[in-house]
Amino acid sequence: MKQLMLGNEAVARGLYEAGVKFVSSYPGTPSTEITEEVAKYEEIYAEWAPNEKVAFEAAMGAAMGGGRAFCGMKHVGLNVAADPLFVAGYTGISAGFLIGVADDPGMHSSQNEQDSRHYAEAAKLPMVEPANAAECVAYIKEAYRMSEEFDTPVILRMTTRASHSRSVVELGEREEHEIKAYEKLPQKYIMMPANAKKRHYVVEEHLAALRDFAETTALNTVEDNGGEVGIITAGNAYNYAKEVFGNGASYLKLGMVFPLPEKKIAEFAAKYETVIVVEELDPFIENFCKSHGIKVVGKDVLPLCGEYSDELLAKLLLGEDPDCTMLGDEIPNRPPVLCPGCPHRGVFYTLSKLKLRVSGDIGCYTLGAVAPLNAIDSVFCMGASISSLHGTVKVRGEEDKYVSVIGDSTFMHSGMTGLANVVYNGGNTTTLILDNSITGMTGHQDNPLTGKTLKGTAAPNLSLEAICTALGVAPEHIRAVDPNNLPELEKILKEETAAPCASVIICRRPCALLKGVKRGKPVVINEDKCVGCRACMKIGCPCISIVDKKAKIDESMCVGCGLCPQMCRVGAISEQ
Repeated sequence: MKQLMLGNEAVARGLYEAGVKFVSSYPGTPSTEITEEVAKYEEIYAEWAPNEKVAFEAAMGAAMGGGRAFCGMKHVGLNVAADPLFVAGYTGISAGFLIGVADDPGMHSSQNEQDSRHYAEAAKLPMVEPANAAECVAYIKEAYRMSEEFDTPVILRMTTRASHSRSVVELGEREEHEIKAYEKLPQKYIMMPANAKKRHYVVEEHLAALRDFAETTALNTVEDNGGEVGIITAGNAYNYAKEVFGNGASYLKLGMVFPLPEKKIAEFAAKYETVIVVEELDPFIENFCKSHGIKVVGKDVLPLCGEYSDELLAKLLLGEDPDCTMLGDEIPNRPPVLCPGCPHRGVFYTLSKLKLRVSGDIGCYTLGAVAPLNAIDSVFCMGASISSLHGTVKVRGEEDKYVSVIGDSTFMHSGMTGLANVVYNGGNTTTLILDNSITGMTGHQDNPLTGKTLKGTAAPNLSLEAICTALGVAPEHIRAVDPNNLPELEKILKEETAAPCASVIICRRPCALLKGVKRGKPVVINEDKCVGCRACMKIGCPCISIVDKKAKIDESMCVGCGLCPQMCRVGAISEQ
């Protein structure tokens, strides 16, 4: 049977058909749907972990324990998991272990644009990269076979377009693999220096064998169409090149992007007058070619930054302008905004009003940085809001008032250690934990604070108050508040930022988009009372606009959160 599948959905199908027993991941666009789809298969145990390092270690343990395992994450998540990643090459595995990482060329939903192929080379782990959904299934099966044959984890590289585009997949049956018998192997799995030194030689032996394998594997294919142009490419970049050149060029399509097949590349390149390397982000393949004396065209013509397209390749490689019709009117700018009824909106309005310096974090609350809220001063990476603010205050002193803002899921991911550091080292910063009862930005995934697992079963609902107390914050300086109660929020903020010790304010209100969340009635404007002062516009709610110098409410979007009536000094906004 054939089925049209999203790339990420096909990865999940590949894991099912490959007989995977265990999956642990942390959600991160564009990888999230892989684990959400996996959870639908009863034969596979699947979970959300608090962060990528934990997910990796859990999956690594499952593979060491004899069951085929997978962990998934986005590219920046691999940074978090880098510690066990580099060790895993030394220990090897018992059953197959696949690490899924989704890169984000163009930074559609990411804070940087890194190329994960460098991790494969640095960690000495093989990496495969499919170009479409059908290849996702096929490559995963081959990756597990490769993992077990060469006693190594394998990395699966996806990109945003490969993850979020659809193509036809032919469904197969699940391969059942028995849990392998446990064998105590301390020299293989205990990475103390004496053992690790010996295992390094094993890693190099495996890598040498993988280089030979790369020369013959069917993952690396040649499409010989004759002509004078040869294109070396991989993953979704192959689709762009094929769209532009069609059968007018020949292709070496590399499904195994590390280690690369030196002889196969050299033999291919020798046949053509011009050889072009088409790859997104860094010149990974190009540098390999040049280091082995193979003359190619690459980043001297094509860009290092951003996502490719067939239009871009046609323009830069063939000098052709895309044949498209431009709209006569300029499209208005649509900046990202917090959703109507978002429980974070009142927090950022109040922070901006009090002119507090704000160290921000990754998630929906990053949108507190945009106009008209303009509340955030910095955003680095998951959990950095608390840690970086501590350093800022230690350097600058207390002449200014500072707070850090972090979400509930992000706090569990990597915020707890930052708060422990503040307490341990005598910091007196104020941490705002924005508890919206879910992992919001990536699409409503559960976490250790929601009381439910990925599979939907009940779980202990961990307490933020208890965690912060255990980390050393004085209970009297752990305050909970409804962030839509602006006077109370402002009062608590003033009190805790003045406190001479570490403090935590838990701003607790569920995401307005969660199922079952009670919503108020849409509010209305009394035009006779409205004076057009635009005070209601300061919260940046997309429901509110100004028409003919009067405020207007879009009732189709309004959830009756109650913020804008608190903004109106003349009482022009009220419930219906």
